[in-house]
Amino acid sequence: MEQLEFLTEVQDLRKVWPHEALDFTPWLAKDENIAILANEIGMEIAVDGTESAVGDFSVDIIATDIATGQKVIIENQLEDTNHDHLGKLITYAAGKDAQTIIWVVKHAREEHRAAIEWLNNHTDDDIGFFLCEIHLYKVGSSNPAVKFSVIEKPNDWIKSVKKNQQQTESQQFRLDYWTAFNDYAYANAQFARQFGKRKASNKMWMNLSIGSSVYDICLRAVKTENLLVVELYIRGDKDLYHQLFEKQNAIEQELGVTLDWRELPEKKASRIMLTRQVDFDNRSAWHAQFDWMMEMSLKFKKVFKKYL
Repeated sequence: MEQLEFLTEVQDLRKVWPHEALDFTPWLAKDENIAILANEIGMEIAVDGTESAVGDFSVDIIATDIATGQKVIIENQLEDTNHDHLGKLITYAAGKDAQTIIWVVKHAREEHRAAIEWLNNHTDDDIGFFLCEIHLYKVGSSNPAVKFSVIEKPNDWIKSVKKNQQQTESQQFRLDYWTAFNDYAYANAQFARQFGKRKASNKMWMNLSIGSSVYDICLRAVKTENLLVVELYIRGDKDLYHQLFEKQNAIEQELGVTLDWRELPEKKASRIMLTRQVDFDNRSAWHAQFDWMMEMSLKFKKVFKKYL
């Protein structure tokens, strides 16, 4: 029988990150690390900057929720929670007009956990507070591994029920469709490695982050037209669209498809689309539809990232 190692927790986080602002914040702001936190809380987050000024102070990380385009702020504290940081958290949220506020701490004291719970219960459904602990673990003499634990989060289910007592037939279809897609797609290890999981919604679309707040891969299920869409969605950067359009032949050759290029000059966004006719009413065909979206999403990420 093989000898088993024991899992031990690294109690002193500052052995890994000696300085909160100089070591931990830059580490967390990296794409591969913010993705760990984002996945734990069920979001896709693109970092916009660090140490962003709010009056005489600065918020550790300012970011964007890829799915909604809304502002996210992250306040770090490599120690037990305290009143000072709670006050800063609210000040920064107001100063940056943030919709999602994340407090990353070593240990959440009960009084501060209760305060975050109270804020979530007494704010509307446009605002959400997350309280997350960060832990480090080792197996034997291995390097430490990071684990985020969500201690408090918005009660989305209650807020959603208050806002929408009933779903329309189309909304219910979309919620069912994206829920089934998530269950199927994220059981696939290759897909799950490449894309952070998004919560299913009753929207027509689902966004998949590829590491930027400017662009992402967007999946659309247009039931009225029985149309599936996989697209690169570009927000407010026409220069980037033109840069990609110059490489149209190379991109389409690598993808093995002909794309629908839409600059949309009257709008801020641009879209580079691939469509497919499907039958949404035939649920036995959903897995084939999911397979196509997964395949093309992986190809889009692999090919477009070369040119972005």
